Amino acid sequence: MPHIVIHLSGEPDARLTRRVVDKVAELTQRILDKRLPVIATTVQYIAADSWFIGGSSLAELGRSAFHLDISITDETNTKAEKARYLRELHAAMAEIRGDLHEVSYVHLIDARAAAYGYGGLTQEFRHQQAGV
Repeated sequence: MPHIVIHLSGEPDARLTRRVVDKVAELTQRILDKRLPVIATTVQYIAADSWFIGGSSLAELGRSAFHLDISITDETNTKAEKARYLRELHAAMAEIRGDLHEVSYVHLIDARAAAYGYGGLTQEFRHQQAGV
């Protein structure tokens, strides 16, 4: 866990993808205490003329943006950890993409442990087997 979906504005760029994925993984491990071997990430690009903020396209605004959804098991992170993750992630993306629009979103999705998992097992099952 977790599963991360990142949307980036612009044309596909392998170097940018790698930088973003590496930074997101580092922050996810350091702040949310998630293990790298079970972090799954997908990246999709959306053309700047197809991404609108306040009725204007990013192409018109001359800006970039991102949207990140991260599914984590409910009750495994505090409000403070999630706030720090959101803050540091936005700052990192602003550093990577100097023209980043402020209206770039991070959505931490708290998924119930009994309704979320990988490898055919729920996180609730894993929790119970760990004896925690």
